[in-house]
Amino acid sequence: MSSTAPPPDSVAFCADLVRSHDFPRYVATLFVPAAERRALLALYAFNVEIVRVRDQVSQPLPGEIRLQWWTDMLSGQVHGSAEGNPVAAELLRAIRDYDLPVEPLSLLADEHQFDLYNDPMPTMAALEGYLAATSSALFGLATQVLAPPSEAVEHLARHAGLAQGIVQVMANLPRDAAHRQLFLPQQVLASHNCGMEDVFVGKETPGLRAALEQLAGEAQQHLSTALSLLADVPASVRPAFLPLSQVRADLKRLSQPGRNPFVPQPVSRLRTLWTLWRASRSREFTK
Repeated sequence: MSSTAPPPDSVAFCADLVRSHDFPRYVATLFVPAAERRALLALYAFNVEIVRVRDQVSQPLPGEIRLQWWTDMLSGQVHGSAEGNPVAAELLRAIRDYDLPVEPLSLLADEHQFDLYNDPMPTMAALEGYLAATSSALFGLATQVLAPPSEAVEHLARHAGLAQGIVQVMANLPRDAAHRQLFLPQQVLASHNCGMEDVFVGKETPGLRAALEQLAGEAQQHLSTALSLLADVPASVRPAFLPLSQVRADLKRLSQPGRNPFVPQPVSRLRTLWTLWRASRSREFTK
């Protein structure tokens, strides 16, 4: 691993990337010390780069090549071009400075290969496995920047990631359906007599509403568990979980009776900023 210092603008590049594509996590980094903030922004920028691959390619193969570049970089097989990539340079620095494990980062990239294809998510267990390796893993890695690993923090990270991931599946339904992509588990849809084609054509049916209600219930359980576990972890790691306050607000919004699940409902950055600032002062995150 190279010890060459990255260009000064790599920090700003990562911050801009996270601010543009993952605003809740960007805001959360404002509540940690500068050194840790830099490492968190590197992790979150890496995640943004991986998630964006899906929207940057028209065929799976170029997407697989991009994801493979990241896994090769993490394994040390990419050299000069890694330091020339501002996100890669910052990520390598964070790994070195905080002794972060490489395996979950590589697994996160590998798991997002699912995004490149139109294979439906088969079961709730499969969705939870996907989210554990992506959303939960990101929470877990962030906490390792802020405090030594512990079982309590890992337990919290798992539930936080599952809650956030399920809510994102619900929120992304309009876009996914338009691309004929299905993250809603087939098993859940079938249990409520909802066909995939109904989802793809944007048909709101009682079965789909029931399936989304089930998902909302699962998300609420994970969210409630995660919030209840905050008191059991060091105060230093709690800023990493501030995005849960936005997850709670999103879940409430997405669960409103009569809401059309195929109509996107963007949230303003000002509202997100207000939501996370209020949470930062609440007893959940400070007691």
